[in-house]
Amino acid sequence: MCLGKCKLLIWITLTFSGFVGAQDGFPFTLPKEKPNREMSAAMERNYDNYPASRPEDNELFSLFKYSKLKGFEYHNNDGTVSRRDPSKIIYVEGKYYVWYTYRNTVTPPMGAEKSNDTVPSSDWDLAEIWYATSKDGFTWEEQGPAIKRPAKPAVGWRSVSTPDILVWENKYYLYYQGFLEASGKRGDDCPVTVSYASSPDGPWVSHNKVVVGNGAKGDWDQFSIHDPYPLVYKDKVYLYYKSDFDGNPKLVRMQGLAIANHPFGPFEKHPLNPVLNSGHETTLFPFKEGIAALVIKDGNEHFTIQYAPDGVNFDIASITSVMPIAGGPFIADAFTNTKEGRGITWGLCHSLNAGSPGKDFAQLLRFDCDLSLDIDDKEMKNHSYYNSYGPAFFLMHPLSNTQKKRLQTNQN
Repeated sequence: MCLGKCKLLIWITLTFSGFVGAQDGFPFTLPKEKPNREMSAAMERNYDNYPASRPEDNELFSLFKYSKLKGFEYHNNDGTVSRRDPSKIIYVEGKYYVWYTYRNTVTPPMGAEKSNDTVPSSDWDLAEIWYATSKDGFTWEEQGPAIKRPAKPAVGWRSVSTPDILVWENKYYLYYQGFLEASGKRGDDCPVTVSYASSPDGPWVSHNKVVVGNGAKGDWDQFSIHDPYPLVYKDKVYLYYKSDFDGNPKLVRMQGLAIANHPFGPFEKHPLNPVLNSGHETTLFPFKEGIAALVIKDGNEHFTIQYAPDGVNFDIASITSVMPIAGGPFIADAFTNTKEGRGITWGLCHSLNAGSPGKDFAQLLRFDCDLSLDIDDKEMKNHSYYNSYGPAFFLMHPLSNTQKKRLQTNQN
């Protein structure tokens, strides 16, 4: 008699203390829809935080594959020629177009203190904006400069870099950073300006004004507005950008949003900025009714793909790896004011540290992925990426000399 009462008492105690023992085990076949049952926090997240319960079924999950490009040379990899920060890619009259930061200097980057009128401080110092065209996205024909450095003291006289393209009412607008001094001397203060043309081949006419300025003193973006990235969304120009701030001891990088009714502005910064708490360069695209973002490198949420149904309030949609640095995708509907963004499948990016020590430069690469509603590439959805890494990959990340000394000290 006591045995039955004791079992009941134990069941009541365990149930009300948070342990649910009255339900069957979790199903062997993972349900596609959220099951109606008590679940752990991790399993709640699996259904509440992601578009699908498995990465294979998640339209915003992908691996990234990379290819070398034909048509670009890098002066025997001596560090004097660099190409980086590719724009979004557009398709006009049978050709793909891309713009990028191009540096061709007498020496590799030497740091701010050693820089002068001909010696660059950084990989993006003393640069111009060049462009190239392609029939297939793999072989490119370099066309030369689109934006040259203007005469001093105009914005960009020291360097123009990090371009991105906007198409608006049959005209083309190139947004870019304009440096007024060598990078590294004062917080990389480089206002965003814009040039415009009637053809992607130019000629480009400078607007001669700062279109997105630094924030007020004490604001997160008081010192820098980097990587301007415009999309057409909700009948407006949504321009995303990155800023560096805090500096305790290292800078943190987050991303903000400025909105305008016209490519020249005025741009109004969103009151909820920063809208992304992580990432380095900006890479976003229309997806369904909202905006998706590749959150690359820095921050708590690095190596994630995020989604905002309103273009502002982003949540993590997937976690991935080996993401394209400074990705500039081909987005067919970037400027169509679409209400049903289709996603992306390829683009260009850059690879850092392409040279040997002291001869640093960046190199353009192609990336491919499946972040599209229109294809289903099962290889891109493989999430066992570690299987492709051999010992050589891990041994590329050795202990530093300081760490070795610390370990030796602790052992003695």
